[in-house]
Amino acid sequence: MSDPLAEALSRIVGADKEVYQRALERHATLTKPPGSLGRLEALSARLAAVQGTVKPTITNKAVVVFAADHGVTAAGVSAYPKSVTVGMAKSFLAGGAAVNALARSAGAELLVVDVGIDADLGAHSRLWSRKIARGTRNMLDGPAMTRAETEAACGVGLEAAQKLAAPGGALLAGGEMGIGNTTPAAALTAWFTGRAARDVVGRGTGVDDEGLARKIRVVEQALAKHQGITDPLDALARFGGLEIAALVGFFVGAAATRTPVVLDGFIATAAALVAVAVEPAVKDYLFASHLSQEPGHSVQLEHLGLEPLFDFGLRLGEGTGAVLAFGILEGAAATLSEMATFAEAAL
Repeated sequence: MSDPLAEALSRIVGADKEVYQRALERHATLTKPPGSLGRLEALSARLAAVQGTVKPTITNKAVVVFAADHGVTAAGVSAYPKSVTVGMAKSFLAGGAAVNALARSAGAELLVVDVGIDADLGAHSRLWSRKIARGTRNMLDGPAMTRAETEAACGVGLEAAQKLAAPGGALLAGGEMGIGNTTPAAALTAWFTGRAARDVVGRGTGVDDEGLARKIRVVEQALAKHQGITDPLDALARFGGLEIAALVGFFVGAAATRTPVVLDGFIATAAALVAVAVEPAVKDYLFASHLSQEPGHSVQLEHLGLEPLFDFGLRLGEGTGAVLAFGILEGAAATLSEMATFAEAAL
């Protein structure tokens, strides 16, 4: 394991259980009927436990979109060619994608990280060029990434989290872009949860019935080929991809800095499976935003023991669902920090 990743993992501690309990007790004293804010109360207590204070605050928000290409697209698993990856990355930089609109609405910073696009994007103020390779290899032929590439990509995510984390105030979200990436995400999901490929493979970019059947076969073949996996990072290397590995590092980095991080959909939650398998305490810092239409997403969330905040039928990725959840988390923190107690209100 690389030194930066090992060092970050060594700094992770679980959320403060005592603060969580004190936060719930504070909710019972606020000017409202007990329990009347429903799930917001437990949500705000989780934020309090992460920050280590019964009055959590969110002072800055950011979403990072990690982008990379996938060799498995050669197996016909996507409705779109891999050239769309670079096209969408350019759209993020131009400010015209869905995640741009939602980030602006939420008042969140957006950073695009090229961790493995099979093209060059040039310079841009919103772009980090951290290319590890020009995409992964086809996981049907062998490991999608070397162990060194895997750890280097994790390091990119660590770097992003460390740059954006502001102890006691940051709220982060991880997004992704990579044509074909629902296939390695499905393989990872099947491997970590023990579920069959047919239970976790979805239509991704919108493949037809024939494409879905082909995609299920590809995941089944990959699982059969990659026997003898030794640890979570080995599984990540076997199936890919570079942006998923960067998300793993991003989640580890957030946890190491005691920063809450919002999960998006199927791809991001596949990365969460890896991160939590490497260090279970990472889970304390993960907040599930929405329930994706990808069938494997509910399997992932059940395995992690996380409950999504909403179900809008989303399946876009990019970090869109995670950014939509920012307002809910901000509201949860505000109720706990800014509401008056009955004693303060002299009621």
